[in-house]
Parts: sequence; structure tokens; C-alpha cells
Amino acid sequence: MRTRSIFRLKAEATRTLLGLASAAFLIAVVSRGEAPLQAQNAPAQSRVTFTETIAPIVYENCVTCHRPGEAAPFSLISYDDVKNRGQLIAAVTGSRYMPPWQATHGYGDFQDERRLTDTQIQAIATWVKGGMPEGPKAKMPAVPKFTSGWRLGTPDLVLEMPTEFEIPASGPDIFRNFAIPTGLTEDKYVRAVEFRPGARQVVHHALFQFARGGAVAELIPTDGKPGFSGAMPVRMVPAFAPAGDLGGWAVGTTPRFMPENLSVTMNKGSDFILQLHLHPTGKPERERSTIGVYFADVPPPRKVREISAPGLFGALVNIDIPAGEPAYVVKGTARTFANMRVYSALAHAHYLGKEFKAIATLPDGTTKPMLWIRDWDFNWQDRYVYKQPVDLPKGSKIDVTITYDNSADNPHNPCNPPRRVQFGMQSFDEMGAVVFQAMTVSDADEKALDDFNAAIAKAVVKQVTESDTVKRLQEQRRQFKAGAIPPSGCAGLLPSLLFAAPSSEIKKR
Repeated sequence: MRTRSIFRLKAEATRTLLGLASAAFLIAVVSRGEAPLQAQNAPAQSRVTFTETIAPIVYENCVTCHRPGEAAPFSLISYDDVKNRGQLIAAVTGSRYMPPWQATHGYGDFQDERRLTDTQIQAIATWVKGGMPEGPKAKMPAVPKFTSGWRLGTPDLVLEMPTEFEIPASGPDIFRNFAIPTGLTEDKYVRAVEFRPGARQVVHHALFQFARGGAVAELIPTDGKPGFSGAMPVRMVPAFAPAGDLGGWAVGTTPRFMPENLSVTMNKGSDFILQLHLHPTGKPERERSTIGVYFADVPPPRKVREISAPGLFGALVNIDIPAGEPAYVVKGTARTFANMRVYSALAHAHYLGKEFKAIATLPDGTTKPMLWIRDWDFNWQDRYVYKQPVDLPKGSKIDVTITYDNSADNPHNPCNPPRRVQFGMQSFDEMGAVVFQAMTVSDADEKALDDFNAAIAKAVVKQVTESDTVKRLQEQRRQFKAGAIPPSGCAGLLPSLLFAAPSSEIKKR
């Protein structure tokens, strides 16, 4: 089989987590030109058995996902489960394709690093080469106990989309917002949100937000379907205030409580706004998501904020990647205008993303590595939480460099032959940023940052409205509303609506 064909099979097989199968894992290893560690290279050692050595590795690192009812396509609970896929497990662990963890070890010190040691990888290879013996049953460790259903435990509030949303078999990606009343009679402090898509194969990602109760109900859908179109965060629409951001989900995301005493205040009477990015799968689908919300007992000391670069996920750096370009680079710099404490990092791009690197430089010239992803995979996206928060004094900067590969040699490239790719909201378009979750260090810093943000707000709005990228997307939106049919596939895709419905589509009070 030609190498390019193998690349294409891998990209198709890994497009969604539910589509992963044993062959796809093996293709992933072959397509990278890698092989698992071989037992003959290992030093002489006692016989490796499942019950004594392999089960503890699998239970600690694999069964969180590889168990009944979870996202992985098969279970790895029993000896037979693991033995039947022993060759596959040796291959994907030897190549470090599994467990999925993109952050480079040592470039930022993160919690819950899903990374096997060299010794563990070699033990798996040795076990497979030795015939995969079971070992003494008395040595078998207990199967880990997991909370049934919700991974973070029983939520304080469970919400569900009021009705199903239908996704057609084909067509452009869909950005749809759904307002779900919370019924809150007092302000609450959100520590975590756990998301359960109804049809995992169609949900690319979800954003969690809240807005003033009833505010978005004033938007009149023009298509007669539940919810309303748009990919603009509701917190950026003044008419929806008080509004805010509660995080998000993508394939590969592990639900977590916010670190330390962080939480986000959700005002009483708010609506929970679920924004879904949906992509057709080739057959009609129906999506009805469920959301679990977890509250803290006390309010946060200050606002939880985001520091990101490039800004607006790259919208303002005019991403425009020529067909065949193997190393297209965009750069962005985020600056701190108050003393900040950074708790986590998240990277995002689409299929052409290749490498992310973020380095902080303090006012005294000291540098701190923040995040390095050497080989981006669109199918595995996670938030990386630092073991210890990173303090960035006022005047620090974070330089972010993102590299894209739009060549035919990129196994993730959805277009063959490659085509020109610009910034946009579709999965086949591109964007990119590293986003850091942070908080000011003191009340004085909080006031200083609020004052600074208020002073530059008009300038930021002017920069956005005058952006060539934003103007292009607005024109595409106008053409779409005028009846233009977006082309499909890699011939060119029309980005979904970037902005919420215009004022003419909002009911008068």
C-alpha cells in the first residue's frame, strides 16, 4: 500500500474517537514510520505477566476511557480484553500514540500527565513477545472503581437541551446555540462543567456560556429550527449581560474541577448557553446534549480571565496558508498589564495544525516554557493544568508560535490535493491560539486590569471591525443569507455564521 494511502486511512479512521478501531491504531503507527519497542532489546528480566505487571499499567492509564459506556471503542478490563489486542497495545504505546497526551514532557509541568514511562512501554512489549501469559490469579489487582455515569460525581445541576436538533447528512458545518433555563434563584459559583453529547460522532466541540435569563430568546430563528446560529461568544454581546464563559469540551477533553479556589460566578436567573459545532457524518443525525454543572460553596476571590495569543484564535493575523506549504507560521504575543497567576493552558487549531510553542518572558528577562505540542492531532484536545500556578508579573509577555502543514505529506490534511486555506469556522478552514486560564494576584491588580481593559475597549472593537478576515466572513455570511449555496468538501467551504443574528432579527421589547 502506498504511504500516502496509509496516511489517508489514518486521517479518516481517527476523524472521530468512536471511529477508532484496531486497524486504525496500527495504521497510525505504520504511517508515522515507527515501530513498538522490541523485547529482544530489553535486558534479561523475570517473566512478565498480566496480573503482576500489565494489569496495573492498563488500570492506571487506559480504563478511564476503555471501559463500557465511555468514549473508547472497546474495553480493556479483563485479561482476555487486553490479550486480544496485545499486538495493537504494544504498537500504539511503543509509538506513544497512546495514551493520548500532546504536551511535551518537561515543557511545562502539568497535572495528571497521561504518559507511560519507558519501563512500562518495554514491559508491554516484553509481555506480548513472551506470549502474553496471564500469571497467578491471586496477584490480579482490583478493577478501579469509577463513578457511574458522571466522571466528576453527581452534579449539583443537570441540564438538557429542550429538544433534539437535526443534523443533515451533508453540507457545511453548523454552529448552533441553545438557551437552557437554569432556574437559579441565587448567584452560583461554577467549579466545573461536564458535557455528554448525545451523538458523539457529530459534535466537534462545545462552548459553555451563560447569559441573562430570556435574553437570547429574543433571537428569532430564521430557519424554524431550535436554537439560533452563530459562533460569537454571548459574553461579547452587551444586550445579553450579565453573561460569561464557563469553558468548553472537545474530543479528548478530560472533565476537571477548576484548580485551587477558582470558580466563575453565574448570576441568578441565568440561561445556560450551549454552543455546538456540529459536522455532518454522511447520514442524518439527532443531537440532544446533557450538561452537569458543579458549584463551589464560596465565591471566587477575583474574576477568572483568559490570556491568549494570537488574539481571537488567529482571526486578526489573517491566516492564509498556500496549497502545498509544509511550514506556514503565525505568531502572536500576549502581554500582562497586571500581576497574573496562570493555572492552565489550552491549544486549538484544525487539521493543518502541526506545532505549538508558548514561552513566557518576565520583565527581568527570565524565560519560562509554558507549552510545547510537537505533533498536533485535531482529534485529541485537552486543557493542561499546571502542577503549580505560574506567576507572571506585570509587564511579562507570552510569545506563541504556531506552525501549519498544508502539504500532501500531512496525514491529517483533509484535502488531497491540498487547497488554499484561510481563517474560518469550518473544520476544513483554520484558526489557532494558545489560551491560558488566569487570575490577577490581588484586588489592586484586579482594579488596574479592569481600568486598562475599559480604556482600550474601543480600540479593540475598531481593530476587529476593520480586520480583513472579519470583513471576508461578513461578506460570506451576506451571500449565504442571500441564498448562495456553500460548496462542499475540499473544493472550498463557507464558514458558518461568525456573528449572532443582526438587530433586525431581534424582537423589540
